Parts: sequence; structure tokens; C-alpha cells
Amino acid sequence: MATNLKIASWNINSVRARIGIVEQFLNQEQPDILCLQETKVVDQDFPKAAFQRLGYKHMMMCGQRMHHGVAIVSRIPIEADHRHDWQDNGEARHLGVNLECGIRLENVYIPAGGDIPDRTLNPKFGQKLDFIERMTRWSETCARPTILVGDFNVAPLECDVWSHKQLLNVVSHTPIEVEALNRLQQAGDWVDLGRHFFPAPQRLHTWWSYRSPDFTKNDRGRRLDHMWASKDVAALAVAHKVHEPCRSWERPSDHVPLVTEFVV
Repeated sequence: MATNLKIASWNINSVRARIGIVEQFLNQEQPDILCLQETKVVDQDFPKAAFQRLGYKHMMMCGQRMHHGVAIVSRIPIEADHRHDWQDNGEARHLGVNLECGIRLENVYIPAGGDIPDRTLNPKFGQKLDFIERMTRWSETCARPTILVGDFNVAPLECDVWSHKQLLNVVSHTPIEVEALNRLQQAGDWVDLGRHFFPAPQRLHTWWSYRSPDFTKNDRGRRLDHMWASKDVAALAVAHKVHEPCRSWERPSDHVPLVTEFVV
């Protein structure tokens, strides 16, 4: 018997600081599973009670004090978590779990990469490219039905940013990053669910800088957050939504949540 499965993904930029809007989102959207990035909390301090009150009794975390961190909270059972160190330095940037329906769910937070798009002048940029390359090697061997979600920190298409011309040399939209992400996508034959439901050149931003007091005024957004799926799982997807109004909520993250609904 087929059932609906709603999976959300959100770079929350500190889950404890923004637990209020997380609860607001969960009450409003009622996803079955929420994947969080940039939780910025060690596992023992993760706000479990807030999620349990809302029925999200299954939780797995890969936390780190003050930086990075990913978590998966769920109303349905999740099991067999594992963590890839794609950053190769122990940072908490990945968490994967199995779902009872046979789908693998991978939650990742790819490094931002600093401000200078040159690995010689900026080691963080090199770390980002190496991270994506390690993911690509993993992707080549990924043979299970899989959903890959998270903050990829790359806006791959010209229409994924407010100005391709002005951001061409800005980290997150440089040709070398786009080429690296394209190789990752090709290695796993991943379906980009955002562009599956909202084909280019439709506007589809997920991030706006805090530097603009009113993000809607100039709408200088980028599509940094993504949901990909192996082809067999993508065929089960029936809806996808970017929850842009969350960017206007009290004490918002600079990212907004994505939700994809599947019939499994």
C-alpha cells in the first residue's frame, strides 16, 4: 500500500537560537522528516524535547560545538546512521540514515569555501572543491535508492542567482564550483528535484544574505540548497516546495526550507 512521505531540508543556522521558527515550520508544514544543517550544537545539547513534543521521536545528530553540524528528526523510524568525513578533518557535515521503505537519506552540509575563489590564496576554497570531489567518488558507488539533501553552497545554473554576470567570480557560483557540482550530479545520475518541478529559467532562490535589511527589496537570492534523488526515487516524487515566507519570520535563518513529497 502506497503512502505519502514528506521530507524537509533546512540550513537553520543554529537550531537552538531558532527553535521557535523550527517549531512554527513543523506545525505548519507537518513533514515526516526534517533534515537540518548548520545546527551548531554538540549532540548532548541538541533540543530533543522540543521535537519530541511535536511527535518527532526519532532523532540522529552529528554535532559540533558552535560550528557546522547536521541532524535528522523524524516521525517515522530511521536507523543505521553513518557519517562520511568528506571534509577529511572531522568536521560534522554529513549524516545518513535508512528508512523503512528501503530508501537511503543522506543529509550534507558542503563548506561555503571562503571569499576568494582560489585554492592557493584561500585554503577553504580548496577544501570545498576536495569535499565535492570526495562526494563524487562516493556517488560513483552509490547503487541504492537514495535521496541526497542539504546545503550544497553552490548555485549551479545562471538562473540560480540574482545576477549571473555579477556573481560569476563570487564563491558559490564560479565556473570551477559549478563544474565540480555537475560532475557530482553526473556521477550518481542524480535528479535535481528543484529543477524537475520548477524547470530553468524559473526563479528558485533558497538563500538571501543578512546584509540586506529587507531581502525582498532587491531579491538578491541564490539557490544554494538542494534536493537530489536517484532516478528510481525521483520517479516517486509528486511535489516540491521552497518555503520562502520563512525568510521573513522572527530571527530567521538566511536559508529557507525545502520540502519534497513522495508516494512510496
